[in-house]
Order: sequence, then structure tokens, then C-alpha cells
Amino acid sequence: MLDVYSLLKFDNPDGGVWKQGFDITYEPDEWETEPLQVFVVPHSHNDPGWVKTFDKYFTDQTQHILNNMVVKLAEDPRRKFIWSEISFFSKWWETADVYKQEAMRKLILGGQLEIVTGGWVMTDEANAHYFAMIDQLIEGHQWLERNLGIIPQSGWAVDPFGHSATMAYLLKKANLTSMLIQRVHYSIKKHFASTRSLEFMWRQAWDTGSSTDMFCHMMPFYSYDVPHTCGPDPKICCQFDFKRLPGGRINCPWKVPPKSVVEANVAERAQLLLDQYRKKSKLYRSKVLLVPLGDDFRYDKALEWDQQYTNYQKLFDYMNSQPELHVQAQFGTLTDYFNALYKAYGVPPGSRPGDFPVLSGDFFAYADREDHYWTGYYTSRPFYKSLDRVIESHLRGAEILYSLAVANARHAGMEGRYPVTDYALLVDARRSVGLFQHHDAITGTAKENVVIDYGTKLLRALIGLKRVIINAAHFLVMKNKEFYRFYQTEPFLDTDDRRATQDSLPQRTLIELDPAGPRYLVLFNPIEQERLCAVTVLVNTVRVRVLTEDGQTLPVQLSAQWSSATQMSAEVFEATFMVRLPPLGLAVFHLYDSADSHMTIRSDTLLRLSGHGVAARALDPLPVRSQPADSQTFYISSQTLTLGFSGTTGLLESIRRKDDPQEVKVQMQFMIYGTRPSKDKSGAYLFLPDGKPKPYNLKELPAVRVVEGPLFSEVVAQYQHFEQTVRIHNVPGVDGLSVDITIMVDIRDQTNKELAMRLVTNIQNGDVFYTDLNSFQIQPRRFYQKLPLQGNFYPMSSQAYIQDSHHRLTLHTAQSLGISSLESGQLEVIMDRRLMQDDNRGLGQGLKDNKKTANRFRLLLEKRSMGNMMIDSGTTSFPSMVSHATSALLNHEVLALPVLPKRRGVPPLQTFAPLKSVLPCDIHLLNLRSIQTQKDPQFPSPHTALILHRLAMDCGFEGQNLGFNCTTTRGQIIVSDLFKNLDLQLLQPMSLTLMHSSTPLANDSTISLDPMEISAFKLKLR
Repeated sequence: MLDVYSLLKFDNPDGGVWKQGFDITYEPDEWETEPLQVFVVPHSHNDPGWVKTFDKYFTDQTQHILNNMVVKLAEDPRRKFIWSEISFFSKWWETADVYKQEAMRKLILGGQLEIVTGGWVMTDEANAHYFAMIDQLIEGHQWLERNLGIIPQSGWAVDPFGHSATMAYLLKKANLTSMLIQRVHYSIKKHFASTRSLEFMWRQAWDTGSSTDMFCHMMPFYSYDVPHTCGPDPKICCQFDFKRLPGGRINCPWKVPPKSVVEANVAERAQLLLDQYRKKSKLYRSKVLLVPLGDDFRYDKALEWDQQYTNYQKLFDYMNSQPELHVQAQFGTLTDYFNALYKAYGVPPGSRPGDFPVLSGDFFAYADREDHYWTGYYTSRPFYKSLDRVIESHLRGAEILYSLAVANARHAGMEGRYPVTDYALLVDARRSVGLFQHHDAITGTAKENVVIDYGTKLLRALIGLKRVIINAAHFLVMKNKEFYRFYQTEPFLDTDDRRATQDSLPQRTLIELDPAGPRYLVLFNPIEQERLCAVTVLVNTVRVRVLTEDGQTLPVQLSAQWSSATQMSAEVFEATFMVRLPPLGLAVFHLYDSADSHMTIRSDTLLRLSGHGVAARALDPLPVRSQPADSQTFYISSQTLTLGFSGTTGLLESIRRKDDPQEVKVQMQFMIYGTRPSKDKSGAYLFLPDGKPKPYNLKELPAVRVVEGPLFSEVVAQYQHFEQTVRIHNVPGVDGLSVDITIMVDIRDQTNKELAMRLVTNIQNGDVFYTDLNSFQIQPRRFYQKLPLQGNFYPMSSQAYIQDSHHRLTLHTAQSLGISSLESGQLEVIMDRRLMQDDNRGLGQGLKDNKKTANRFRLLLEKRSMGNMMIDSGTTSFPSMVSHATSALLNHEVLALPVLPKRRGVPPLQTFAPLKSVLPCDIHLLNLRSIQTQKDPQFPSPHTALILHRLAMDCGFEGQNLGFNCTTTRGQIIVSDLFKNLDLQLLQPMSLTLMHSSTPLANDSTISLDPMEISAFKLKLR
């Protein structure tokens, strides 16, 4: 795709009736040897939430569509339909009586209704994390397997705003054979149409063979509605959308209405439509043509089913009865179309037909007309993009702990005493997270009340997941399982934090220490490697001592909680200590109220104030100094890093690694984008800035707080619209190698402004930068002068980097945001956007519901080792091992769960370390997901899905101490050696969504994964 980008002019000449294309001509005798086969595919695009909530759409429209479908498809076996969103389908199924269910099942098994893709939703492909993309696909497919026993074959994605190569890979791993996409930049569509490359094999950039090839059909025109799907002329196609017959609620904007087909006009109408079909078919290589017939929430009234199906059937009957037309037209499903195409080329489904082109890359950024780039939604509503990732980390953690707890309970014969029914909470969370991956949810492009509905569902899921984690941790840390008692009303552990409402930031749980005895703390490490890191908890006293399970006193750094820039709390303190946690494990610590601990060291705090409030204060519970700010650079450092900050702004200026004599300029700046004065302004989807951004305007110099101590040091700079916290951890290993950055953003008093954080460095990356796709793979990007500024922005779901022959600087992120590199040496992230108007894409609202949002990052500076200058090809690039490990730390925080005080005292607890052997450090355990039973979806079967991803990495960086034993085994793993105290009774390779199974392997087999490969296995552990 980078080659295509360098080729195109990205101009927008008038193409005639096909505005963004060209005139299509054909010779009348072209179909004489091989007639044109036309498949008209009726569909209805149902958004699980957009301008109405999921439930409101279901009540008002979706249930009627499905109810009418059962009746109307049964009236004529030639009628066909496709459906994709299982979230809606399952809700209908659960409310339908057995007769309706049976009728629907019959239509599906008889091939009249096809379920396409079969995910819980039609997922967004820009902001979604691959864990969640896979999970919503599994959820949909598992539902289909249990209720209908069917396996989707073709992917259908007509509405996501740009398309990611990750989706092609996931569908391939789920054993789908073909896929369809629609929203692609109009210049790219035109180029692909002119070279007849709209159908291609989509290959992953890292694939040196063809094993990841996925057959992909790209729709050629502006939209998936009827005026833009029968052929190049919307004025004509609109006349064949029979819902728009005169007298209805919608008409044709091109001023020529449809006419009912009768004997007197059938020849003329069929000829007119066939001309469009022929022209459209000229853009493709085969003589098989796909013509979708539908739009948003179509077919909700019986009348529309009759209008469309009866009129089209008359047109088909006429066309098929005239041999001189050389056409065979019929209703079809998506797979009917793909199968006919494969058959025409004599190849098995999913194989490359003849000389069809092969393509690698992705389809971001998307523009639907003029310079209207859909790059705003990469950041829109960042509060929820952040909440989404917190919940995904909890979902993965809960799945893993639940599976391990149930397997351990079975092993100990205690299944009856464990709250196995927590499975219902997991199902609810999977579905809420799945729903949020929808392309109007995580994208931030739904109406305000719909956003609240998503938020409420997400918060409910988060509370449920914390309960699953607490109940599993309770069982797993009990030293003597005989003492284990579960009480629904009396949780054993407290949660690590609480959120008062769906749109509030979390408040960490306060651990109240008592001189009478210890408080216990259980720390959960959700990553699959041992973790050496600093953990912070809130305590109610400065007299604190922390002990490990075996009684060793740990060093503690005690710091203040600040209620404002200069005001510290006298009741609540932060205790930070360094811990070593087992992979995927739970470790137990003891906290005492103890006056004489020489291991507890108080942070040294300096307030750098610009002239106001410099007086020293004697009453503070912890020492604090203050001084007037000056313009000198000041520094904080750890055993691995030294950071320089501007004396004036308090913002980061430079990073120096201790092993590198060269200081690297990394200057943080904040910028403000406005929007255009013209009629087209930025909104939830579009980014239409009024030119280059202007520097954030300082009303007054910030209050800057510098905190230093043995375990961490940080600099906090408070501005009117954001607060920058830059922290480094003085611990060996990964946690100490990167810079921890939190930017608290609040732009609720702004009008049509977007806040950006820019990093300015002396790295000479030219116009090349790198962004990840769905946290799964890295996609090289180029800044193009020929594109407008907004066309150079890309989604970043977990990282972006710039590099030269000496250094790579990676910005890791805990939430999806839009990013670019507008000049050499720069990275620029849009932090939040507040926009007062709709951008004319159907939402009907601006973005005015901004929240106070914490955007979290890790900044990693790496040095290339001398023997290894750039190994990146133009099309692939990979993170280093340190980078992968940094991303894991940022995305999967340690959960600190205090044991609630018990009247009868706390029974003996012990560390739970589930892994028997070290997992190779290039293997990521993506999920360990308990599989549902066939009978009751709220109850787990004895089987668990193990999903592994082998990371690919760039080894051209100077090795650093990771803090854990990093070994690789060339992708080989013995699953039976993984889990302690559990027997592996089944090891069966599966497709990604568990629909296709291979022969079970011997339990002690070695499995093997290639770099980048994701593999799923069905296990039985007990």
C-alpha cells in the first residue's frame, strides 16, 4: 500500500456520473462466450448503538426486520438475505418462540439466510485492540455454534471507517475463506478500479510465503446504499431501490423516482439496470458480479420486502429469459457470489483465482469526499477509549484466574464449593466489551445518551470482573483449601479501586492500617513473565512497614497525596515498594502500622513556584520545600535514566540513558488545533483543522512539583487544561527502562479546539514513522506533503515510533489515539477534541460531553547496537523485546487487592504461582478462556481455550536487563509442562474461534508457533 500511496496524486477531478471515478464503457458482445452472472445480495446494516441505543434500535427496528425475514424469505425459496451482527440476532433469538426459531434455523440451513462474519458486532478496525477483536469474534461464533450449529464462511465489513490488515489475518485464522470491505479512500478505490485490482489476495506484510493470503473484495463506489451499489450512476441505481417508490418516506435526491416493474416497462427497466451491472462488472476481472441491495436498518416493514423482492424477481425473470442479453441474474448470499467466482476460475474457495493481484498493507486513513479525512475518530471520546482498555485487561485477567481456579478446584475435588456461577459475569463482560468494539462505540461516534448506555454497560462489566478476580484470588491464595469458605455477601478481598459513576476516574482503595495487627495485600500480576516493579498503595498513616510473605521487610518510599498543586492531604499517603511477582500469579504481602521502620523513606518534595505561595509551610505531614522557579534546566535520575526538564515550563526536555554518553533531545510541547471557518468543520468523525497547530497559550507559568526518592522520582506540572506527570522508577528491569507519563486532560471550557502533545527530538527519521495496527503489528507510514495535514494522521492503539541509525524512540500508549509525525524528529498525539457541531455524517451532534481524562504513556528510548544498523525493510518493522515487555507493563497493571479484615482473623495465605516452567519471552498468552457448555451458556464446560501469540521482534538493539529470565525456544512449547499441580487431559489444535478442530495431539506434545502467529488450542485441565 505504501507503493500505491507514493504513486497517487490524491487529486479529485470530476469523473462524470461516477463523481470520484471515470467513464466506464464496454462492447456489447463481451459476454457472448461467458455470460454475466449477477448476484443481488439483500442486506440490512444494523448498528448496535449509534443515534439510538442498542435496545432502542432493537425495539424500534431490528426485531421487526428479523420477524419479517422469517415470514418473507419463506414465501419464495429464490429469496436470499445476509445478516452479520450476532449481538442483535441473539437478542431476537432469546425473545422468539420455538416456531420462529425453527423457521429461522430452516432458512439458514437451506441457504436462504447467510450469517456473514458472525462477530458479536461489525468491529471498528482502527481503535480496537486485537484481544477484543478476537474475543467478540469468538463470542459470536460460539453463540452460532451452540444455537445454530453453523460456521461463517465470508466476512462482510461495509461500515468501519477504514480497514486494517489485522482483520484479514484474524478471519483467515478463524477459517473464513473470503472477505468484503467498503470504506476506503476514494482515490485508492479509483486506482484499484482502473487497474481491476478491487479483488485481491490480502497478505500480511511479514508473510514471506502465501499462508496468510485472504481473498478480499473491495466495493468500488461511494457508499453501501442502493444508489451506489448497482453501478456507477447513482441517479439510475436509485430508481431500483423500490423502498423509494413514490408515496414512501424516502425519495431519490437525483429527482428521478423508481417505477414499479410491470409487463409494459420490464424490457426498458431491465435494459437500464443491466447497463449499470455491465459497467460495474468492467471494474472486476471475473464475469461474476456482486450487487448488494440494502442500507441502514432496511427491511423493517413487510411492504419493503414485497417492493424489493417482487420487482427484482420480475427483472431477473425477464433478463434470464432473453438469451441475447447473455446474463444470469438472481438473489444470492455473499458466499453464493464468492463460490461462483471460485468456480469460474476452477479453484477451491479461498484460493487465488488466476492472476489476481496480491496486496499488503492497510486502508487508513479514509476520506469519503474532498479532503474530508475520517481521522478525528482515532481520538474522539478518549475517556471511553481508555476505559475500554482497562476493562479488556481485567477481562483477560479474570478469564485466566477463573480458568485456573476452576481447574484447581476440580483437581482438589472442591468444584462444589467454588462459585463456578461467576461464569455468568464473564459472559456478561465479554458481551459488553464485544458490544463496545462496534464501529460507533469505541470510535466515539455515537449520540451522547448512547455513549452513557455503553459506559453503564462497561462499568457493570468492570465491577463483575473485579468480583470474578477476587473470588478466584481468594481460593487460589488459601494455604489450606480446607479452610476455604465462599460467602456471596462477604467478599474476602477488597477491590483495588472504585469508580463512582461510568464517567468518573477511579479512586484507589485506602488501606487502613491498625496498630493491633497486620493488613494483608494480594497483588495480581496479569502478565506471563515474572515482574519486578514498583507498586503504590494508599495508606492512612506515615508509619508503614511492608513485609513479604516470608517476613522480609521491604524498602518503602512514602509520598503525599496532593489535593491541589500545593496542598497535600493529612489523611492519605502513598506507599511505594518494589516487588517481584510470579507470572500470572498472586503474591501476598503484610502491611503494618509501625513507628520504627528504618526501611521506610520519605520522598523529598520540592515545589517550584512562579512567584506565588513560596512561603515554607511547617504543618505538612511530610517534608516539602519550595523555591521560586528559574529558567535553568533541572534533572531527575534513576539507575538507568536521567531526564532534563525546562525550568520555565516544567515539561520534559531530554533523556539520557546511563550507558549512552549522548543526551537525546526529547522535548514535550502542547499544541492547539482549531477547526475551519468554512461550512465543513471538524466533528466526531472528521478532522478538518484550520491549518497547523498553535502552541498552547500559557495564561500563567505552571506550578511544578519535583518528588525524589529511592524507588521513583517524578515531575508534575499543572496547567489550566492538563497536568503532566513524568515518572521514572529506580528499579532494575523493564519497569526502570522507560519513562512513565500521565497527562490528565480537561478541555471542558474550550470551543472547537483539539489538544495535542508533540514530542520534538533530534532523531533523523525523515518522513518515515511507524504506528501499530490493533496492538498486533507495526505498519510503516510516510508523511506526504501532497496530502492535507489531516490525511497524515493514523490510529495508534498501543505504540508509535520514529528511528534513525542510532536511536529508536517509542511512545507506548494505554489507550487508542490519533498520531502523526508532521516533521522529521517529531511525534504528535491528539489527546482530546471538543467540537461544537455535527460533521454531516449522520450523527447530528458535536463532541461536547468531554470528561476529565487520564491519558497514559510510556516513552522508551533505545539505542541500536553497532553491528545491527537498520534491519527494517520498507514494509515491515517490529518492536524490540524491551518494547514488547514495556507495552505489557503499561496495558496490564498489577492489581493490588487488600484482604478485608475478618472478625475471626485471616486464615494463612500463600503465594500462588501457576506456571511450572518459564514461558518463552516471545510467547504472549492472549487468553485462557473457559468454554461454555452446549446446554447452558451461563455455565462452563470442562474445556478451556488457550490462545497464544508468538511475538516477532527486532533484535538490533543493545540488550538491557529485563529483570526476568528471557529465553526463547524458536516458538516451541510443551503445554503439559506449563501449569503446576494440574493434569492436562486434552490438547487439541483449533481454529481461532474454536469452530474447526484438528486431531488431538498427545498430551506431552511440543507445539510450535511461527513469529507473529496466533494459535488456539482446546485444553482439558484438572
